[in-house]
Amino acid sequence: MSDGEGTVAGADDAAADDALLVLTAMLLTPSRFPGVLGDDYVAACEVLALEPYEEGYGLILGQDGAGARWTVVVEDTSQVAVAIAAWDCGMEHDLSPDERSMVCALPGWPMDLAVSAPGVPDPHDPDTDGEGPAPLAPPDAEAWGPAQRRLGADEIAAQWSAWREQIDDTQFPLPGTAGKPGSDAESQVANDAGADAGNDTGGDQENAPSGFPRHPGVRRALSEATAYTKTPPPPGRIRSSYASADVRTLRVDGPGWSMVARTDDIALFLLDEEPGTVIPVGRGTSLPGLLTALDGLAAQGL
Repeated sequence: MSDGEGTVAGADDAAADDALLVLTAMLLTPSRFPGVLGDDYVAACEVLALEPYEEGYGLILGQDGAGARWTVVVEDTSQVAVAIAAWDCGMEHDLSPDERSMVCALPGWPMDLAVSAPGVPDPHDPDTDGEGPAPLAPPDAEAWGPAQRRLGADEIAAQWSAWREQIDDTQFPLPGTAGKPGSDAESQVANDAGADAGNDTGGDQENAPSGFPRHPGVRRALSEATAYTKTPPPPGRIRSSYASADVRTLRVDGPGWSMVARTDDIALFLLDEEPGTVIPVGRGTSLPGLLTALDGLAAQGL
């Protein structure tokens, strides 16, 4: 359950209302952070009013003895990483950060959790009497915007195999079969940065030039991703994580778009202008080089 819900740790020891019953934890570092918070690490820190230190932070989500939701920010990222790894393996782990490591406690949670602490009231925002920051809240699940788009991209990255199985490879012809106007053939974007944009859901398909993805949002996203290789973006805008021995999973964000890709496979795009739609982009001749270049620039996570 990486960056997701873990087991409740420390519930038996909680005696006071201000004792935190830990439900889950996540990292906030340049290489790994909840995409719901922002397009990059700096933006994510800004949402929580934190300085974007290179070492990053750990975020611990839980409830106090009265059931109120809290997000505790700690400096000890290694302790949080160990807890996440244990939970990912289905192991129990008591995450009890040292008070000296605590940076602040923020009311609310930045995302929904499917679990709650036993023996306390249902999760609710704490009563702060109007003092301090407004409680953190997850994005509206019924709406679509940057936060929902990034949240969706994070989910695809975490469940790549399940999403990849839904993509029909026949929409990505092999090299040498491209060039037919109006087809889903292998294509390139400006600056030799693109690839096939099969399964497009928008754009003027009849007038789209041969050799280009038909969806204008996809063309723009690929062009901006290519620009990252010439002018590196803020830390965390490109993130790379382990997929297998020789393969990395890439998460790349930009204004109005998110990309999820495997360095040995295709890329999937989500756009602000296409609510809930996942647009696949085939490898073609140029996407492999772009993904390799982005991986070289990425903040590297485990």
